[in-house]
Amino acid sequence: MGKYLSERSLENLKKYAYRGADKSLVSRYILNPWWNWLVTLWPLTVAPNAITLTGLSIVFFNFLTLVYYDPLYLTEKDVGDSRPHGPPQWVYFTWAIGLFVYQSLDAIDGKQARRTGMAGPLGEMFDHGCDALNTTLEVILASRALGLGRSWWTVASEIFTLANFYLTTWEEYHTGVLFLGYFSGPVEGILIIVTIYIVTGFCGTLFWETKFWTLLKLDHVYPFTRLPNLPLNESFMVFAALGLGINILHAYLNVYTSRTSEKVIRAHTKDTNPLTLLLPFLAPTVIQIAWLSHPAMNHSAIIHSALFVPFLCAWGLQFAHQVGRMILAHVTLGSEPFPRWDWVWAWSVVGAVDANLPRIFGRAPIIQTNTLNTTVFVWLTLAVSFFNYGRFVYLVIYDITEHMGIACLTVRKKDDHGHWVRPEKSS
Repeated sequence: MGKYLSERSLENLKKYAYRGADKSLVSRYILNPWWNWLVTLWPLTVAPNAITLTGLSIVFFNFLTLVYYDPLYLTEKDVGDSRPHGPPQWVYFTWAIGLFVYQSLDAIDGKQARRTGMAGPLGEMFDHGCDALNTTLEVILASRALGLGRSWWTVASEIFTLANFYLTTWEEYHTGVLFLGYFSGPVEGILIIVTIYIVTGFCGTLFWETKFWTLLKLDHVYPFTRLPNLPLNESFMVFAALGLGINILHAYLNVYTSRTSEKVIRAHTKDTNPLTLLLPFLAPTVIQIAWLSHPAMNHSAIIHSALFVPFLCAWGLQFAHQVGRMILAHVTLGSEPFPRWDWVWAWSVVGAVDANLPRIFGRAPIIQTNTLNTTVFVWLTLAVSFFNYGRFVYLVIYDITEHMGIACLTVRKKDDHGHWVRPEKSS
């Protein structure tokens, strides 16, 4: 038995086999030839997880450029400060390059795994873990590029993005197949965000305040005069909401088909109503919204303060832990339980209840009595979320590598005598 995984879970890892289906025409005819060429540039001595981690590191560097060039976004802004806020426009081009490189490296890590004979459940978990972390970082960056800033639109963007990721993982848990449709977040969604960065680099964030019908010169043409003339950034959010709705329907139909077919139904999901497993996403989302929507008292609400970014990061780390456990339940064939609850949510529950005491009981908060106390509590939540997720990652990687005799970031396996060797190239 491992430090985190049971003996049964460790044994089931050896039975697991990845299955995927990508219907994207962009992937098939444009990106896949590029990915097939790109992977040949990597030596067989480079581990696939090292490629994945390299991609995430580039995205994290993009985030650091936001912190460096736009420090006021992560601090309290002076209302009387007339200086222009935001990073210089050329920075957005680096974000576009960084995200495209991330997508490319994320796509070829599996190809590299097959080239080096390192394909397995650890790679899938590592890949999904990096994707989960990238999700929140890109929400922060893309919202800044769209000029949404600290607003409920950015919160909506976080919810839409995490919901799409959760649905895909939930679908894979029930069907055993990672489905990517004709339009998916990892392919077309990322390319759209890359385009947003490029446009912002040329035109600046104010461009996204342009009204949609006005840009198309249809604002005086019937029937468009009867429709809301939303800014481009808000129109993009409406588009994202429609995409989420389509993804919900698509995922549910795939799960329904799986459960009604005896050939593909998975034993560990047979007696479970799949819709109930959507509640573990809805519950923490409601908690976070409740915390953010607390009535402002003698200090700024979190959503309009310097605490907004660390709040989103804590939320993203809690989500990454949640979907990490979902993938673990998937690759262990149900030996590990589906994450219906996470103890770290208790921190957010305390924060939400405490902040809403004036609304619930008509009394002042106990913990978040002023800006300083709120700041300490939010940053403490971020630290606890980071520790919780980091501990999970370390223990799971340790258990899998020890049990399967493989390395995480190098191309090595243990032979029957316990010696580290290079695995044979996979066909």
